Amino acid sequence: MPNRTANAPRLLAALLVACLLAGCAAVIGRAGDRFADQLGAAVYDSNDPATVRDGLPAYLLLVDAMVQGQSPGKARNAPLLFAAAGLNGAYAGSFTEGDAERARRLADKAMDYARRGTCLQDAALCAAIDGPVEPFQAAVARAPAAQVDGLYALGSAWATRIQANSEDWGAIADLPKVQALLERVVAIDPAHDRGMARVYLGVLDSLRPESVGGQPERGRAHFEAAIALSGGRNLYAKTLMAESYARLVFDQALHDRLLAEVLDADPREPGFTLMNVLAQDRAKALVESGRDYF
Repeated sequence: MPNRTANAPRLLAALLVACLLAGCAAVIGRAGDRFADQLGAAVYDSNDPATVRDGLPAYLLLVDAMVQGQSPGKARNAPLLFAAAGLNGAYAGSFTEGDAERARRLADKAMDYARRGTCLQDAALCAAIDGPVEPFQAAVARAPAAQVDGLYALGSAWATRIQANSEDWGAIADLPKVQALLERVVAIDPAHDRGMARVYLGVLDSLRPESVGGQPERGRAHFEAAIALSGGRNLYAKTLMAESYARLVFDQALHDRLLAEVLDADPREPGFTLMNVLAQDRAKALVESGRDYF
């Protein structure tokens, strides 16, 4: 039986491109002009991940400069900090191409931005970040619905840091805190980030078999909900359902069907094209490894 908890950072990495897109949209949307809006749409709809990989570092520098220009301690600074966390963290997880040190630097910066935004928005949650799980979960449960974007940003940045420190069991031990954040997000807005919060939870619930405390059937329900929200056009949700849920329960028929659907699909879909192209690349690798897995 594979060690699913050890695989958590690798599985979470596949989700981070969605945060990259969300962070990019949040930043450029504040520019307020037509060009910025069109550029955001171009990123979402690109069918060439290499172009996105090579072009987006300029936005990392831009958003860093915008953060440095803020007046310290202002609650209105939180949205920019959360957007900065999304950009830096997701680039670390999706486009650093095996450069572990660079990934850790960007992931640490993403977590710092997310923490700073959280501390401006919710002092009680800020104080609980480094403490035990139970008080943190209680603070998350008390967070108001208006803070959903911040909760999602913190959860995503934390997942990025866990991914970048995948050999550190102390970092992996924070997964219950990430799960608490994402569960609160979905409780507030089940369709948040076009259903990608549900995909995160599908992965987290499928890390362990039910016999040792996992919730794979709940994970399957999250995946299916995310797929339904996109009308079946979120190919990454299908790819990760095959990788995390179908492999965990040794359902080869489901695994193969999902990957076949991903590879047979036209990846072009407004708002999903880049993610779908990456999903198809991942699906090809899963088809190959699946021959030995089952």
